[in-house]
Amino acid sequence: MIYYNPCVTRFRQHHSCDRPDSLAQIRCRQKNAPIIPILLSQPEMPRMNIVDYMQTLGRQARAASYRLAAAGTAEKNDALDAIANAILREQDALLVANRQDLEAARAAGMEDALLDRLTLSARSVAAMAEGVAQVARLPDPVGEITDVKSRPSGIRIGRMRVPLGVIGIIYEARPNVTADAAALCLKSGNAVILRGGSEAIRSNQAIAALVREGLAATGLPGETVQAVETTDRAAVGVLITLREFVDVIVPRGGKGLIARLRAEARIPMIQHLDGNCHVYLEASAHPEKALNIVENAKTQRYGTCNTAESLLVDRAAATRLLPPILAMLSAKGVEIRGCAETQALIPGVMPATEEDYATEYLAPVISVKVVAGIDEAIAHINRYSSRHTDAIVTENHPAAMRFLREVDSSSVMVNASTRFADGFEYGLGAEIGISTDKIHVRGPVGLEGLTSQKWVVFGDGHVRS
Repeated sequence: MIYYNPCVTRFRQHHSCDRPDSLAQIRCRQKNAPIIPILLSQPEMPRMNIVDYMQTLGRQARAASYRLAAAGTAEKNDALDAIANAILREQDALLVANRQDLEAARAAGMEDALLDRLTLSARSVAAMAEGVAQVARLPDPVGEITDVKSRPSGIRIGRMRVPLGVIGIIYEARPNVTADAAALCLKSGNAVILRGGSEAIRSNQAIAALVREGLAATGLPGETVQAVETTDRAAVGVLITLREFVDVIVPRGGKGLIARLRAEARIPMIQHLDGNCHVYLEASAHPEKALNIVENAKTQRYGTCNTAESLLVDRAAATRLLPPILAMLSAKGVEIRGCAETQALIPGVMPATEEDYATEYLAPVISVKVVAGIDEAIAHINRYSSRHTDAIVTENHPAAMRFLREVDSSSVMVNASTRFADGFEYGLGAEIGISTDKIHVRGPVGLEGLTSQKWVVFGDGHVRS
């Protein structure tokens, strides 16, 4: 699938891929060019050599990364503003492309949670554009020098923040990632190769075309952001082994994708496996706060990685807190799977298994367990949690501080919904993902997470004695 804009990119005649049969219209604003309809199905073209194609993308990305590393903040911000404006301008075209993706996904039997992630709306397109524009307004981390110290030898040393280089991002179902990732990588000085899921191919390519338009309008290389044009799974296998050209891989997808990349990747990864998030109601929890937080954490959206999947409640407060909360969840159609104490307290609750406590449902299902106190709650979370986001509801300050210190997750919250675990909510602008790793970056990954540091040394003819 290719959206061809002659003012932005060149069409490669020797490349072909699995292209859906439809028409795309992308507006070229340079030189008053007209809307250009392009037939996306071209079966007469030979299939591409995947290895050659991916190596070409890698080579182009590496070259673009050197140019981008030298770009100033104003130049990058101008490109981001142009991209945001293009997304707003072409909202209708993006929604048409997305509807085509949704129709194909429904016909293929895609699960509701993934359909939710795939869906764009006028509101989400506007939010996508705002996310890009917000990144333009964020401080540029590249080139920042910190921790400057003088040494006895007379030299001064510090650390400078620099881009990682070339980032490969592999993701499923979420077309907004195309814009988010492009914006964050551009502002942090990184070139990026985007490999979205086949279910979002039309949406992703439409967004990528607008990104290229914004780059071209400001003189930055179009190869700064390259969206893989083939749905062939072999492209992923090549991308994760391109050590000569790609510096880090960021996977955003299900367990199958992550398991494959862990087994096959030859490049460092920033990753998270899933989001088995917990809300723990400590004995002193305020009933209204507890109900509101659980309602939001579980029922605002079911298909997100920061949705609560397990509810723990202190035995001393179970009879006070659980009945209204579980009644609310039942009224909203949430299936409740509980421990024996929960079942005894609330009739009709299904029994919870060990597997339930370890499951990210991404659906209107929640596991519930009554615990003896904060010790058991922390132990349970550290055993079953995916290290994503866990919250405590409490009026007890020492308990809150223990929970913050001892729960081993990338985000830990006190009296707040797990749904706040998001780069936009944290003030990072759009996020590239949420890392549950402990090395380099943890939690929502924004601009700073896409940079590294190198030592810089200042002298005035100094030599070592």
